[in-house]
Amino acid sequence: MSKDSITTALPLSRLRRRPLPLRTREAVTAYLFLLPNIVGFAGFTAFPVVAALLLGFVKWDLLSPPHFVGLDNYVRLFTIDKLFSKVVFNTVYFTLGSVPLGFVCSLGLALAMNQKLRGIVFYRAAFFIPVISSGVAISLLWVWIYHPYFGLLNGLLSFIGIRGPAWLADPKWAMPAIIIMSVWKNMGYNMMIFLAGLQGIPQHLYEAAEIDGAGVWSRFQHVTIPMLTPTIFFVLVMSIINSFQVFESSLIMTNGGPADATHTMVLYIYNNAFVWFKMGYAAAIAWVLFAILFVATMAQMRLQREWVQYE
Repeated sequence: MSKDSITTALPLSRLRRRPLPLRTREAVTAYLFLLPNIVGFAGFTAFPVVAALLLGFVKWDLLSPPHFVGLDNYVRLFTIDKLFSKVVFNTVYFTLGSVPLGFVCSLGLALAMNQKLRGIVFYRAAFFIPVISSGVAISLLWVWIYHPYFGLLNGLLSFIGIRGPAWLADPKWAMPAIIIMSVWKNMGYNMMIFLAGLQGIPQHLYEAAEIDGAGVWSRFQHVTIPMLTPTIFFVLVMSIINSFQVFESSLIMTNGGPADATHTMVLYIYNNAFVWFKMGYAAAIAWVLFAILFVATMAQMRLQREWVQYE
């Protein structure tokens, strides 16, 4: 019998293609489900990051073709641009003011909201409302609160005999005013994170400490804080990252003024890119901001080994 006749005699099912292995089919299916997210990440995150890196080495005003200038943008940042050092100082000032204050207020609020009281869910939701509210609307609201003559804050201060400053018009008080507003707006978010951490602490640890005669402060110091250190670490990392990216409040409330007292790094990036049309220079500032955040985060990751306790 010839080879052709043998092939013809074989069942059609034997000639069909062998199915792919199960593991291969599962991998293909998984990648098909991930494909929309991969495309979105590549188009809206990876490509802009690479483009910003390349833009940092060119001079481009959006109207004329980009002109390669090498490291001139970075040299100008650190040697010529005096405003850049000012905005870095302002951003660090905002971070040092808002992060510790926000941490203490959020933790204290979380401890209060962790009590088993009637209607406590309503209060938790009320404190979280500013987090989900429009940042522009809140900034405009606080502009009226800080009004030197008709504002609510100065009105309350006048009742106790204190003459309030011209908050947003005074270079000494403008940044503290923005810090207070930012702490108030973001306090609810950190409160919920702390609250989740508090409710995850095993109750038997408090019972054992109470049996040993530990008081309220001792239980807080030796049980609550050690068990809450992973949550504290997360809150600190996210708070520092977010504080270095403050933009909305300084743009809406003061537009960087008065006398550049609230001009932050992200606002400076925005002004260079979309007001002064210095796209390459703005990209260079953005990468400097990334470098600062990267170093700060890596330092925290290394230091957390010394104080963060995991079960």
